[in-house]
Amino acid sequence: MKISYECGPCFLRQAKEALDLSTDDEELKMEVIEDIFQFLSNNFQLGTNSNSTGSAMHKLIKQKTGCRDPYHKEKIKGNEIALKYLPDVKKILEEDDSLENHVKIAIIGNILDFGAFTLDDDVESVIKSSLKKDLTVKDIDEFENSLNSHDKVLYLVDNTGEIVFDKLLLTKIKEYGLDITIAVKSEPILNDACMPDALDAGLDEFGDLVEIGCGTVGYVDSEISDEFREIFNNHKFIISKGMGNYEGLTEIDLSNKDIYFLLCAKCNTISRDIGVNLHDMLLFKK
Repeated sequence: MKISYECGPCFLRQAKEALDLSTDDEELKMEVIEDIFQFLSNNFQLGTNSNSTGSAMHKLIKQKTGCRDPYHKEKIKGNEIALKYLPDVKKILEEDDSLENHVKIAIIGNILDFGAFTLDDDVESVIKSSLKKDLTVKDIDEFENSLNSHDKVLYLVDNTGEIVFDKLLLTKIKEYGLDITIAVKSEPILNDACMPDALDAGLDEFGDLVEIGCGTVGYVDSEISDEFREIFNNHKFIISKGMGNYEGLTEIDLSNKDIYFLLCAKCNTISRDIGVNLHDMLLFKK
């Protein structure tokens, strides 16, 4: 997906947040933010890829500050929030064990995104209210047909915290007898799940864990490893979690894929691109 004018202030908000999480050195922050202004001045323009731009900006911050994982504590916080609400969502599934409800709860987990929310946002209240909402777009029949017609699926996870809720959907997918491959980031970026996070959450109980070969914002086709490209190409059925993966995957040819996007539309640029309202929860086939 290409950037819009609204991505500009969002990049700067993320830059400030990542800097505050990376260092207490005010002079260093000033130096890095000047570099970011220069970077955006040279690269922020119509037609620029949003994921590549965000990835390069966060890479610059990590290199300049020496902090490899600025969102480490926020990942822990995301897990804590997810675990706090896990009994509530399990109770919902006890009352309604439908595939749609499992999908809905996995999408609610996507709200745990500190790349889209600020550190001061009341994420817990958003989750609580979302539990009462229905999906705005729900290609649930097509999704179930794909579960019944394929023997394997590639599941692209998104955020730490969110993966706690992903386990519930993965449990449901296992009932359809599919072999599951679960893809995580190879390097920390925002609060995206990496291999240690996935192992800590127990995702290896549901399928083979693989790394995409890079630490980018969402999916960036030019950055993935040859090993992961082979895995990606060998899967016709793909489940993609989150806005970042949507932004990146819509940049490539998916005509030979059965691909479903599960996400909460957390910014105006994404909402307009898909044609939905802000904060809508979506399951749709591309």
